Parts: sequence; C-alpha cells; structure tokens
Amino acid sequence: MNIFMTGGTGFIGGHLSRLLLARGDSITIATRNPEKRAAQTEDNGGSNRVRFVPVDKDLSSYMDGSDVVVNLAGENLFGKRWTKKVKKRLYDSRIQLTRSLVDAMRQLDKKPDVFLSGSAVGYYGDCGSEKLTEKRGAGNDFLARMCHDWENTALDAENLGIRVVLSRTGVTLGREGGALATLLPVFKAFIGGSVGSGTQYFPWIHIDDVCESMVFAVRNKDLAGPFNATAPKPVTMNEFARTLGDVVSRPSLFRVPEFALNMVLGNDAASMITNSHRAIPARLRENGFTFRYDDIGQALGQIMIS
Repeated sequence: MNIFMTGGTGFIGGHLSRLLLARGDSITIATRNPEKRAAQTEDNGGSNRVRFVPVDKDLSSYMDGSDVVVNLAGENLFGKRWTKKVKKRLYDSRIQLTRSLVDAMRQLDKKPDVFLSGSAVGYYGDCGSEKLTEKRGAGNDFLARMCHDWENTALDAENLGIRVVLSRTGVTLGREGGALATLLPVFKAFIGGSVGSGTQYFPWIHIDDVCESMVFAVRNKDLAGPFNATAPKPVTMNEFARTLGDVVSRPSLFRVPEFALNMVLGNDAASMITNSHRAIPARLRENGFTFRYDDIGQALGQIMIS
C-alpha cells in the first residue's frame, strides 16, 4: 500500500512507520523538518520506500496516489499547564491539520480508500468504574470536547466516499517514549508510586498492539468509525504502579495526591492522569483482533527486556 502519514516521526507514528515498512508498504511522511528527517533516515540505513515532505505545503500533491491517509499529528499534551494559550495550540494542532487533510483529499481525482485519524480515550471524560465501549458519548471537559471535535472533523471525509476509522488510543506503553519514559526514572530512583486517588482506571495498551490495531482497522473493510485502542484488561492506577514496581524490582510506596498534581499542572492537564477511563476495546474484539499483550505484567515485562 501507499500511505500518506502525519505524526510519523512521533512515538506511536515512528513505531507504526517501522511496522508498515517491514510489511513492504511505501510511506510519505509530512513533517516540519523533511530534510533533517531524510538525513537521519539515511544515516540509519535509509529506505527507498519512505520519503519526507513539508507539512505546511499543498498536501494534495504529495498525497496523490495514496491508498491510505494516517493522521497522528498533534502537539504533545503532557508536561505543561494548559493555559488558555496552550489549549488553543493543542486544539488547533489537531483540528486545523485534520481539516487540511480532508480538504487535500477533496482535491484528489482518485481518493484514498481509508482515512485513519487519531483520537484518545479522553473523549469519554471522567467515568469512574463504568465500562466504556465505543457506544458511550463524549464527556464535557476540555480534552473530551477536543477529541469530539477532532473526530467530527475527520468524519467529514466520509462525504468524499472515504472509509474513516478513529483510533481512541489509551496510555501507550513502550520503552522509547510515552508514559514509561517519565515513570521509569522515578521508579528506578525508589520514589515511584501511584498518582491521584489510585482507584481511577488506567487505560493502558502496549505500543505493538496500538500499531497492529491501526493496521487491522485499515485493512478490515467492515470496521468504520471509532475503536478503543486499549488493552482488554484495564487496571487501576494502584495496580499499574504496583506492577511496574514489581517488574523493575522497586517499591511503589510514594503517592502523588491529586491536589498536588492539580497545583503543578492545573486541573485540566492533571485530569489526563486523575480521570478514570475503564475503556474496553469492544469493536476490535468483535471484529476479530487478537492482542499480543492483554496482561499488564506481561506487557511491562516484555518492554523491560526488549
């Protein structure tokens, strides 16, 4: 397949790109620094099936001939207070780019078959212990509203006759980035532990399963609309912290209380960690997707030895 991708140099996008190349697909990655990325790829052995193009140019010319468009771009949500200015950047980096991709597809004589666009389980808002399938409506906080608008913008591509799939991704676990890049040094320094109340559900998923689920969604013609990219056995934050401590042979004794996190990050940004998302991958399982890692201990153990 010929694939056009945004966000292809990030944590999930980079992993997905390597998986697609290993499958024999060709990828065009839109990025802010195409020359730099091309040079890095060349230094690492290169590939004649990947090219980098500027994301701020006429995307339709680079997208022409693509079978699939994948949209994983968006400013990083973590590590900062969500001021009014930051919220605007977070929102625009997702909605405006998605709108640009749909507009570019509209200009093509031959449309792509599939548009896969990112989203997050933050779509649901704070739902306590409720099991969240894709039938659950959107929440009311900033992250939920942003995900709702992000998805609706992507769904405009359906009017062009393009199948749209939306990956509502959970907390992605892998050694190269994501949550573990922040948590591992803390645990290894013997000061790791639970965050917030500890009873909130932590919607984890292994990086391999995220990427395999995206490939599955693209190739499965019966799957359209949103799917929860989360492991089938969500755990509470207390369970996650205890398991991570066991895997790295460190205690998980230190709790970061919710009020302290709110003081540092503000309520909106802290909600990504303190909200409870007991998301269940109902649509993936109904369509026959098989997870490699459905147990948190198994997933963390594999990551630590890889």
